[in-house]
Amino acid sequence: MQKAIIGKKIGMTQIFDENGNVVPVTVVEAGPCVVSQKKTVENDGYAAVQLGFGDLKPGRVNKPMKGHFEKGGVAPKRTLREFRFDDIDAYNVGDIVKADVFSAGDKIDVTGKSKGKGYAGVIKRWNFQRLKESHGTGPCVRTGGSIGSCSSPSRVWKGKKMAGHLGAEKVTVQNLRVVKVDAENNLIAIKGAVPGPNGGTVVIRDSVKA
Repeated sequence: MQKAIIGKKIGMTQIFDENGNVVPVTVVEAGPCVVSQKKTVENDGYAAVQLGFGDLKPGRVNKPMKGHFEKGGVAPKRTLREFRFDDIDAYNVGDIVKADVFSAGDKIDVTGKSKGKGYAGVIKRWNFQRLKESHGTGPCVRTGGSIGSCSSPSRVWKGKKMAGHLGAEKVTVQNLRVVKVDAENNLIAIKGAVPGPNGGTVVIRDSVKA
């Protein structure tokens, strides 16, 4: 069965494996999530399961979303995500998905919103090299240099790497490994780093490359 869950990044720490080796891990509070809607090919044109995560006060929900939750008979949730599983018959509206859907050794993909770093130059944003700091280069050693010739093509190519906004975008890290699952406290320890700041929302699903 395909698996997925929504969680909150707690932070990084390290644990020891059975051989005494130090393993850097990211701890994620995964679930509990509730199935708030099932979409079918007959009604919606595609098959998907909608999960909700994070409790929300009823007074913080607008009328359309209030009707949506009441139709499914579930409490308001802060975060909703859809997952297009091949077989959605294993899920029903109102089911609770907990961290124990994953187990140690599973290969997963983790999606989150990366940390925003504001306006950044080409060295920080694209790993450009600095210009020479001798022979009359001047004080502009961290600039991007030429962005195109004058006569041809007489414009700047689309996608040209230049200074601009860095971070705060959807990022997926693939083929991570689950090191430990604490089902009682809804915690999953994932080897390595995952996108986003502490407290950020992340989505964990089966790895597409495993």
